[in-house]
Amino acid sequence: MSRHATSTHARPGSKHSANRARPNMRFALLHGSYFMAFLLLAGRLFFLQIHDHAVQSTRAASESRHQIPTTAVRGNIWDRYGRLIALSEPAYLVQSDNYFVKDPAGEARAMSGLINIPVPALTKLLSIHNGGVILSNHVGVAAGKQIGAQFANFGITIVPSSSRSYPNGTLLQSLLGRTNISGQGTTGLEYQYQSSLAGHNGLDREWTSLTKVPLPNNQRQVLKKAQPGTGLELTIDNNLQFVTERALATQLAAVHGITGQAVLMDVKTGEILADASLVNTKSNPGILGPVPAWGQSVGVPGIEQTINNLPFTQAYEPGSVFKAVTFSAALEAGTVTPGKVFTVPYNIRVGGRPFHDAEVHGVEHLTTTQILAQSSNIGTYEIGKTIGENRILAQVERLGFGQLTSVNYPGETAGLLINAANWYASDEVSLPIGQVDAVPAIQVLDAYNAIANGGVFVEPKLVRATIGADGHATATAPSVQRQALSTRVARTMNQMLQQVVLAGTGTNAIIPGYVVAGKTGTASIPQPGAARLITGAYNASFVGFAPANNPTFSMIVVVERPTTTIFGGAVAAPVFQQVMSYALHHYNIASTGAIIKPLSGPGALRSDVT
Repeated sequence: MSRHATSTHARPGSKHSANRARPNMRFALLHGSYFMAFLLLAGRLFFLQIHDHAVQSTRAASESRHQIPTTAVRGNIWDRYGRLIALSEPAYLVQSDNYFVKDPAGEARAMSGLINIPVPALTKLLSIHNGGVILSNHVGVAAGKQIGAQFANFGITIVPSSSRSYPNGTLLQSLLGRTNISGQGTTGLEYQYQSSLAGHNGLDREWTSLTKVPLPNNQRQVLKKAQPGTGLELTIDNNLQFVTERALATQLAAVHGITGQAVLMDVKTGEILADASLVNTKSNPGILGPVPAWGQSVGVPGIEQTINNLPFTQAYEPGSVFKAVTFSAALEAGTVTPGKVFTVPYNIRVGGRPFHDAEVHGVEHLTTTQILAQSSNIGTYEIGKTIGENRILAQVERLGFGQLTSVNYPGETAGLLINAANWYASDEVSLPIGQVDAVPAIQVLDAYNAIANGGVFVEPKLVRATIGADGHATATAPSVQRQALSTRVARTMNQMLQQVVLAGTGTNAIIPGYVVAGKTGTASIPQPGAARLITGAYNASFVGFAPANNPTFSMIVVVERPTTTIFGGAVAAPVFQQVMSYALHHYNIASTGAIIKPLSGPGALRSDVT
């Protein structure tokens, strides 16, 4: 080899050797970085897959798999003859994920007829920037399924639900109540029996988006099947209820009253066959304020159903219809007889307060029966004196006043009663004539029903049976009964109350062919928070039963603040006469053959104002 030949290898430490080392180092660093990243990723995957597996699995499932409550079909409500009052049917709730809705107006036009929402309103709903807009919660089954099939890929989903309807419109609305948009009972019997009517909701599972909208081709899994609610069979007779509401509404409008109440009961069983509670929205409620109503006419202009069922929830000073307490107590004590004569002046003063009869008269000599028939306040006071404070207070309790009924209706009031601890001297007159205690109309009816029932007090009743989902009926327990009056006193009171109708203040309650017993009342209304009465304001009432020789039905009518005429015999008795006459014929109650024509007009009546 020539000594001039050169070597191809650089010597260590030379410049060429340093240049070659730099790429190798960069390569090693790069590989090291990749390796570190791999280690970090592997560590993270290990943590997620092994250490945090359960937590992440639960989170993933919660973001894609959801449990959906399914609404149970609410139990139906029937009248005593199986006629539907409230009906629930399977339906669908339709909701929209508007993030998937590309053409709100177009979808609205296509869906409007199925969902029964006008196109403009539906377009507005579909345009809301939200992923879960409820379009309707009561779409029929057929329409719901069609919507689900036709619009599944357009952001529209359906969920099983139920729809509540009332075939008779407003009939019985004040007693029955209503449900809200969620299907929960909010008032009346719908509220009282919510737990049994509602049944038990079910539970489904399905795969959904983050906004909980079901994914395409999703198969819903039933985890728990919904259990339908238990239905109710009421004691109400729909036909009789209609007649009662119409008669009361017509009279309420005619006399320009504020509210009207009417309840008709089976004497022996306590079953309520009709219960009406109405308000006249055209009359000025004045100082007592407006009465809450449902906002829909019952068929007579201005007359609507009250939201609260007044016969159970409103206490009022009953006036002369309360006199049955005084007379029955005196008869029971043996201090009076129907023919005993009392000296009755026009007015007296007791406990520093003046009292008088409704009509000016000289000193009269009246029998016990005449005092009741003419509704003499002073005569009633004279009878009350024969028994004293304690016996009258005991009789008030014995006849059921101041005690909640076994119906336990939502918002029911027990009333407000005086007792020995807050007794004033003037109460010696006020209590016997019905001026002190405030009671609901149902308690007044219960007391007169005991007289009609031979002295046996029977608790009122509204539900005859519960109806299972299979249609099986289970009868409710009979009403509790107790002896409140002796048979002798009940029979005597019956005969005396017949004279009220035949020759006293209640002649407008006469029903041709039948003997009627009853009592009128025209009670002054006290001003709230003041020790005085509202000028010109009265509650006009009539309570009684028929046929008096074999009582079948009892009934009370109360009209608040009538203005064209104020007397119970002129305002309430005609409603009693009309409804009771229908009931007697409707149930084929045999006529007694009494040939008596009902009198008409205020000229035939005596005042009974207390």
